[in-house]
Amino acid sequence: MVNIVGAGPGDPELITVKGKRLLEEADVIIYAGSLVPKALLGYAKEGCEIHNSASMSLPEVLEVIEKSVAADKKVVRLHTGDPAIYGAIQEQMDALNKKGIEYQVVPGVSSFLATAAALKQEYTLPGVTQTVIITRNEGRTPVPEREKLRSLAAHKATMCIFLSISMLGDVVKELIEGGYEPTTPIAIVQRASWPEQRIFRGTLETICQEIEGKGVDRTSMIVVSHVLGSDYELSRLYAPEFSHGFREASV
Repeated sequence: MVNIVGAGPGDPELITVKGKRLLEEADVIIYAGSLVPKALLGYAKEGCEIHNSASMSLPEVLEVIEKSVAADKKVVRLHTGDPAIYGAIQEQMDALNKKGIEYQVVPGVSSFLATAAALKQEYTLPGVTQTVIITRNEGRTPVPEREKLRSLAAHKATMCIFLSISMLGDVVKELIEGGYEPTTPIAIVQRASWPEQRIFRGTLETICQEIEGKGVDRTSMIVVSHVLGSDYELSRLYAPEFSHGFREASV
């Protein structure tokens, strides 16, 4: 059996209970070493075979999996955050399907959620926005024309932008040309939930200067939204005059 496990955003305590148990039971762990904190490998049992996939190709990863499964070993493929978001797991699952190898996917806490926690910010505020867009800027991986940042910016929703900090100048340009005002609030969280977490705040017109020379690297999430420091309407869920299936209105 192969378990594709989301490692969470960095803090080793933010892996799910199920993910931790599977790590403890694994005979073989293949982990994304460039992003997954090594502290998680502390859950591995003595004698567990561990492979760092950062230096491995897809065929090499599949070879380890196939040999391990043939030897009746429990395998954990450990991906950062939640593997469904920029995890490159579809090609692995399709290959396992072709080989007739059984697997399951265990979700994890995504870095865009750890970023919200770091910012102490709700992404969906009444009267401001009820939509979160998860995306990235175009780089070596192309983006469909309809999904380019300037197209998505027209919605003026909360936007969580992965894998784009090295192109921040281009990101800002695209967002402004797409419809966000230059004064729109923006936050950057580097290594959300890690001990070395850092937070930078500004507006679209000031953020590049704010982070200049501060060593902000690729493990950073960009959040653009009017929810950052904006006035908002209170939720109707807890309003005294609002009834729902579990509470009658009190006024």
